[in-house]
Amino acid sequence: MNNDGYARGDIAGGVDGDAAALAGCGNDRRVSYQLYIDGGMRPVADAWLAESLLGVLRDHLGVMSVKDACEQGRCGSCSVLMDGRLVASCTVLAADAAGAVVTTVAGLGAGGPARAVRAAFLAHGAVQCGFCTPGFVVAVTDLLARRPDADEDEIREALAGNICRCTGYGRIMAAIRSIQDTRR
Repeated sequence: MNNDGYARGDIAGGVDGDAAALAGCGNDRRVSYQLYIDGGMRPVADAWLAESLLGVLRDHLGVMSVKDACEQGRCGSCSVLMDGRLVASCTVLAADAAGAVVTTVAGLGAGGPARAVRAAFLAHGAVQCGFCTPGFVVAVTDLLARRPDADEDEIREALAGNICRCTGYGRIMAAIRSIQDTRR
């Protein structure tokens, strides 16, 4: 059961069989399926079986809030929640996400915890160029939902997969601490 109350099989549109089982059929095989993105079903037509969730989100579905940087799972720019778990979308086969609930930074909504994260990032100057910001907002929102009183070591560990080339992380840490202070 995922966070939206759906069991994997309840969401229509899975690929014919498991994507991993189909992987032996060749990477050039094209498939169609549906993905549950930010609260709605989105059809994906004629996608390569080996395409990443990142590629399908951006290239097939036009979801540009998920950033494309390293394509190796090392920078966190493409972070999304999949069935409530933080993942680098460049490391997940899109066909494997059929039947899962995928939440991007846009799907976190304008209110709630993500709003506090966005506001704190702006207030503390943690957004300089902004390229890494969507991934950080998803990761920080996830962290504070799981561990609202995370200490500095836990925060650093949780964000180790997110790279920012502009802020030096001090402003990001200050933003997170301010959210924690406000909640206390």
